[in-house]
Amino acid sequence: MTIDRAVLMFAGFVTLAGITLAYLLNPWWILLSVLAGLNMIQAAFTGFCPAAILFKRLGLKPGSAFR
Repeated sequence: MTIDRAVLMFAGFVTLAGITLAYLLNPWWILLSVLAGLNMIQAAFTGFCPAAILFKRLGLKPGSAFR
């Protein structure tokens, strides 16, 4: 698995977790999904993604978006 795919998988998981928690527990959990979306937008413009840095340190192979 490359860093790019791991970041996409993690972002999808965080988004779905936020929606699920908002539905089951408290509507304020929707902010988790909002933060994940905002992070994806800023990463598209800047190339900086904290999750990509973490996955790189864990030894995943670089992809074309995050090196």
